[in-house]
Amino acid sequence: MEKKVTTATLMEMKQKGEKITMLTAYDYPISYITEKAGIEVVLIGDSLGNVVLGYDNTLPVTVNDIIYHTKAVVRGNKKSLIVADMPFLSYKISKEEAVRNAGRMIQEGGASAVKVEGGAEISDIISSIIKADIPVMGHLGLTPQAINQFGSYKTRGVDKKEAQKIISDAKELEKLGVFAIVLEKIPLELAKKITASISIPTIGIGAGPFCDGQVLVTYDMLGLFSKFLPKFVKKYADLDKEITNAFLAFSQEVKNGKFPDKDKHSF
Repeated sequence: MEKKVTTATLMEMKQKGEKITMLTAYDYPISYITEKAGIEVVLIGDSLGNVVLGYDNTLPVTVNDIIYHTKAVVRGNKKSLIVADMPFLSYKISKEEAVRNAGRMIQEGGASAVKVEGGAEISDIISSIIKADIPVMGHLGLTPQAINQFGSYKTRGVDKKEAQKIISDAKELEKLGVFAIVLEKIPLELAKKITASISIPTIGIGAGPFCDGQVLVTYDMLGLFSKFLPKFVKKYADLDKEITNAFLAFSQEVKNGKFPDKDKHSF
């Protein structure tokens, strides 16, 4: 990337028909590599609860957790658009609480934007955050923070009524001024219809090939998180295996006296 990516950059990319890439990052080294690879958007996702902190879901993640990891990501990447996820209970309590927490993501964390889950039911909250000059990315379809309400991680928008609500919510978010919308685990034809009906970019995850961009959890696509792999994830590497082999080799060489070498690795 030659220039810093902004929300305006993403809009230009949609208008030109250029696909947008987005990955999660939670630390300095991965963030640094995302910049080298030219990834346009980097998300400090509340998925860190699963893949970094070892929780069963995203619900225990706090605002302080996100800010802590955002600081590291920002230090590693100066060109991608850095988006901080607003975790469970950080924005749906009140408009004031939402603006305060979103502001902390920007002021303390160094993010350029925040992401929230939900549609028309939180329109007043989204509007308040945007009025505070904080760019907002939306998130519709399967929204992991509502897992206790959904009861499962099944595909959303399969029945006509729910599909219509997702379409309506997407148009409402566009009207409110969000700069992009993540569409998670919905039928590809529904995602295609939404993408064609709104002027802002859609970023798909398990939503088929017709979105304006795609996002994956980095630890999933690198094969670092092996507990569970959703159908929509393509593994571009198997680092679990590679790292395990490296650790085993280290252990064996230490135990049999091959490492450290008295010449190469000693003073």
